[in-house]
Amino acid sequence: MPRRSAEAKAQTHAQILQHASQVFRARGSGVGIGDVMKDLGLTAGGFYRHFESKDDLFVKAVSASLIEIAERLEQVALKAPKGRELEAVITAYLSPDHLRHPEAWCALATLAPDVSRLPSAVRKQLDGAMQLYQGKLSKFMPGASDAERGQQFLILFSGMAGAIAMLRVLSDKAMREQALSMTREYYLTTFAPGGSKKRLD
Repeated sequence: MPRRSAEAKAQTHAQILQHASQVFRARGSGVGIGDVMKDLGLTAGGFYRHFESKDDLFVKAVSASLIEIAERLEQVALKAPKGRELEAVITAYLSPDHLRHPEAWCALATLAPDVSRLPSAVRKQLDGAMQLYQGKLSKFMPGASDAERGQQFLILFSGMAGAIAMLRVLSDKAMREQALSMTREYYLTTFAPGGSKKRLD
């Protein structure tokens, strides 16, 4: 019985974390603990058996989403034709799907301002996820050394995340998607100029 109880607790913990990751990306950090738990049919009181506080859940949820997107984009790169890995990553990140579905994509494009307001000690908990994100994708960046490729990663991904965040502000769908297309072509030309003139779908 204790073993089954521990397994059930671990499953519930993972369920809360996964749902919170999606909800925070979709609706921002203002979503309350009660709302997250209610969505799952759980009581708010049970939350504290799994997380110390809302900040604890928020940071862990953002970390989980960063790891998720890093692994997804790494797979996108590995499946691309040789020499076109970065082109595939940029195309996937600056996609209409990412623009329309914040709940399923990069937390940096939705939650960076919220994270920046957290105390430094709390933000430090994200360091591991950010390092994993950079580690999985910087190998596809241009550069003559690991340090240079790491710098290119920071420049590229901060720019792409900011672009997605800004474009979501636009209410005109046609204008938004035209701007996304121009932004994507800019980053492709700047960071992956060796790709084919016929871009990857």
